[in-house]
Amino acid sequence: MRVMAAVEWGMLALGLFGLLTSSVFLGMVIVGARRFRREAVRQDAALGSGPEFLPGVSLFKPLHGDEPSLEAHLRTFFEQDYVDHVAENGVSRVEILFCARNEEDAGLKVARRVAAEYPGITTQFVTSGEPWAANAKVCSLVAMAKVATHDLWVISDSDVRVAPDYLRHVVLPFADESVGASTCLYRGIAAGGGLWAQLEGVGMSIEMSSGVCASLLTEPVSFALGPTMVARRACIEEVGGFESMAEYCADDFVLGNWIAKTHTVALSGHVIDHMVLNVDFLNSMKHQVRWMKSTRFSRPKGHFGTALTFGVPFGLLAWAGALLLGMPLLGWGALLFGVMGRVLQAWVVGKYVVRERQLWRTMLLFPVRDLMGIVFWALSYTSNRILWRGEVYELVEDGKMRPVVR
Repeated sequence: MRVMAAVEWGMLALGLFGLLTSSVFLGMVIVGARRFRREAVRQDAALGSGPEFLPGVSLFKPLHGDEPSLEAHLRTFFEQDYVDHVAENGVSRVEILFCARNEEDAGLKVARRVAAEYPGITTQFVTSGEPWAANAKVCSLVAMAKVATHDLWVISDSDVRVAPDYLRHVVLPFADESVGASTCLYRGIAAGGGLWAQLEGVGMSIEMSSGVCASLLTEPVSFALGPTMVARRACIEEVGGFESMAEYCADDFVLGNWIAKTHTVALSGHVIDHMVLNVDFLNSMKHQVRWMKSTRFSRPKGHFGTALTFGVPFGLLAWAGALLLGMPLLGWGALLFGVMGRVLQAWVVGKYVVRERQLWRTMLLFPVRDLMGIVFWALSYTSNRILWRGEVYELVEDGKMRPVVR
């Protein structure tokens, strides 16, 4: 009996402690979201006043096969209001580079078809061959870097959709010569619908963005986010070029982190759409666990502390402990507190940071995603292997990875 009582009190104490730590995190998110919103408004005002800052840009688009609505997503990059300006030296102010492993790649064929509709925009198509390093995406970046004309590089994943003013926003920080790189947040869009895709999208929109907002209070930006990374050619060359990142899983984090050691990394107030491609349960779960494992190896200390930011799991733990101890009011109050805290978090981040288009749905789904988050976190410690585009890799120290020979 004494052992059971100790377990029950332990459950209650741990649950209440987790509610405290997750509430502190929530407070940091709210303050960080306010700071982010204030900076986003300042950037919008700067964009609308004074002379326009429109440097030449080389836009890198690595491809690997076809994807749902790929044609429509690629077209948004050709329809930037940035490209209406006069070309320089025979090359349009924006050149778009596409790279796949070979000419027969289905995604590259889609890109050629879209590019043919915009003859006024300089476009190059490159092949990288079979990957010569663990990170196939970085192998494509190396190939594109060799032919890029401009000195400001915008790297964007294939599964994103952008607004016409995207480029003008993400290059704006480079008017300051001290800025070496910039990045931006994104909304998770479950274009194909489905509960699992929507939950994954909520994780992208709220959980990931919350972490960024909280980090704004503790340190300068020292990372980049894969859907959009912008960097000066010179800064990338200073850190050894893309070749130096080819063995890392989280190439986006590495790029921003290395550049941040000598230059400022800016966070744009602009937000883009990141399409959720995993619509079924199993693929969605594997994808989210892969993210967690990548973070675990890239930022081990921060990842370990992530467990203390989830509110709903600790609310459930406190609820169970309190009920077993005969304190139902405390239990239900703790659970309600945990759930409503995540609803508030989704409202603040969804409304003022990523500007969610379906805010109420996001607020309802996020407590569920918060509960799932602790499961993904725990699973990230069960193995150092990940599945990426059909290939199995093993994560090793410092976030590097190597193919697993089967």
